[in-house]
Amino acid sequence: MHKLIRPRQPACLNQYQHGRDQWNRVTPDHKNAIWLKLDQMQQHRCAYCESTIRTDLGNSNSHIEHFRQRRSHPQDTFLWDNLFGSCNRHSSCGKHKDDLPPYNHQDLIKMDVEDPEAFITFLPDGNAVPIKNLSPADKHRAAETIRIFNLNGPLRRIRETAISGYLQTAEALATYAAEFDEADWLPLLQDELKQIKDFPFTTAIKHVLLPA
Repeated sequence: MHKLIRPRQPACLNQYQHGRDQWNRVTPDHKNAIWLKLDQMQQHRCAYCESTIRTDLGNSNSHIEHFRQRRSHPQDTFLWDNLFGSCNRHSSCGKHKDDLPPYNHQDLIKMDVEDPEAFITFLPDGNAVPIKNLSPADKHRAAETIRIFNLNGPLRRIRETAISGYLQTAEALATYAAEFDEADWLPLLQDELKQIKDFPFTTAIKHVLLPA
């Protein structure tokens, strides 16, 4: 998870109204318009796990996700700031969230409002954990975000595989950081971060590359 910058909402959402329309009334053309904006924000990656998603209609690996569940917050069905693009894994992310018993949505870190990297870090083994020295309230929110989206379920091994190809680079960068001035090794780190910025699981890879 990383900070997302939400673009202006698609105009088509103005045509729908809670209390009059249901989500299944949104036309394919309008869903395509929504996906164009979500792709602009998410770069064809799941908002929660950062896996690559295809967003053409009829594809089975993604869906338009309601951050605040429609069953609990039907009034937010057509609110632009409540929509994200999620992968279709039932073991994690949006579908996992929607299968859980009721929870407090305010406990979740909302990526277009807060920076998840201020709450959660990723380890070389793929695990997502709350960062150190959080306040009790923020540690709870980090833990709840990891739990609700099940970021440490089957995703952990997938993420570990993505990270594994960068462990040697991370070790080299850590050696440079310990032995040389920042001016000597920082450009190397910045180049690596630039190369991975559009990759799946980019935040997890980034956290492994950053010298301790």
